[in-house]
Amino acid sequence: MASATSSISGLASGLDTATIIDQLMTLEAAPQTRLKSRLTSEQSQVTTLQSLNTQVAALATQAKELAKTSSWKVFSATSSLTGLTATASTGALQGGVTMTVNSLAVAHRLTYTNTAALTDTVVTNGTDVKLTVGSTTTTLTTDGTLKGLAAALNASGTGVQASTVKLDNGTYRLSVQATSTGAAAAFTLTDSTGADLLGGAAVTQGVDASVTIGGDTIHSASNTFTGVVPGVDFTIASAAVGQTGTITVSADSTSATTKVKSLVTAINALVSQIDTLTNYDATTKKSGALSNEGSLRELRSNLLNALYPADGSTMADIGIQTDRYGKLTFDEDKFATALKANPDALATRFTATGTAGYANRLATVAEGASNSTTGTITSSITGRNSSIKTLQESIENWTDRLELRRTALTQQFTNMETTLSTLNSTSSWLTGQINSLPSWDSGSSSK
Repeated sequence: MASATSSISGLASGLDTATIIDQLMTLEAAPQTRLKSRLTSEQSQVTTLQSLNTQVAALATQAKELAKTSSWKVFSATSSLTGLTATASTGALQGGVTMTVNSLAVAHRLTYTNTAALTDTVVTNGTDVKLTVGSTTTTLTTDGTLKGLAAALNASGTGVQASTVKLDNGTYRLSVQATSTGAAAAFTLTDSTGADLLGGAAVTQGVDASVTIGGDTIHSASNTFTGVVPGVDFTIASAAVGQTGTITVSADSTSATTKVKSLVTAINALVSQIDTLTNYDATTKKSGALSNEGSLRELRSNLLNALYPADGSTMADIGIQTDRYGKLTFDEDKFATALKANPDALATRFTATGTAGYANRLATVAEGASNSTTGTITSSITGRNSSIKTLQESIENWTDRLELRRTALTQQFTNMETTLSTLNSTSSWLTGQINSLPSWDSGSSSK
């Protein structure tokens, strides 16, 4: 269309018709321009709402996690002994347990008397050997050599590991050890007839680790004891053998404090974001991008009001309250003190079901705004997306209409230029004809 316009521009009239058409089209396109502006604004608002919705959904997830009882069963375990370490998990009870560490777990091991070259035949009465672990006997086939015996044992998957150590005289000593500690891993190794190999072996008997707690001796196949103390696992090392010490379990205030502080920070960040998007800035004299979104102001109010239980009490006694700027404050020391004094009661303030628990109240508010189908922010996004679709269709319709209008204007100016060109040609012809007529002199005629 541009080439057609430029081809007729000022052909006969001397006018810049291409520019005139562009100016006329600018006026004609004004409604479409306004639609495009609205479309850009709507799309920007949708992007902003989607980002905000993600932030609210993250808060809902965070609150739901704190609403779980397991999130508050966080304890730490400390030991008074070097060589005695402990960890506490869900189900642990506050208090202390005193124990005496008697012995470490030992792996069963056979160290053979006779040495041999790796290629020497060491398996008698055939090449098979019998390995018995507990009540299970496994027959292993070897090539009869020391090297083959060690390889067969290591490949057997029966819970033993063989090694050969080269001595100064060039021969090798065979050692076979259970891969796990404890008495249950004890084993025997013979040839196919039950006879000893390599002149017999020195036996290091596999034994369980043991501790004494309150007069009871408790054993473990490994040096780690699990399930002896509810929610506490402890491990012993050589430095603790023969010593008596205490494992103390206490509420882990650091973990709980960090979680609650993170929640408060997330709420304040969300409140600040809502303020930025909805408030009027007196300095710039501009309203926020979502100043007409009343549901966001309601969300802000609900986020702060969730702090207060239905019974009219507050959370100030455990360090959470609002300040004069409409934000939350968190007193970590007060919270830690309340947690130490009564961890179960404090946890219940967050985990109680319905409107009784702060975490559940907060999760309900956040979920009500961010739910993927019913959330208020989701509904706003859906409504704007519908408006965007309508605007896009209207813009497309205007594009077609404006193309037709440009074509019509171009044709009108083309016709004008053609008509003017014809008139100019006719005028020139007439002027030529007039000029070709003989001149008439009145003086000559009278003579």
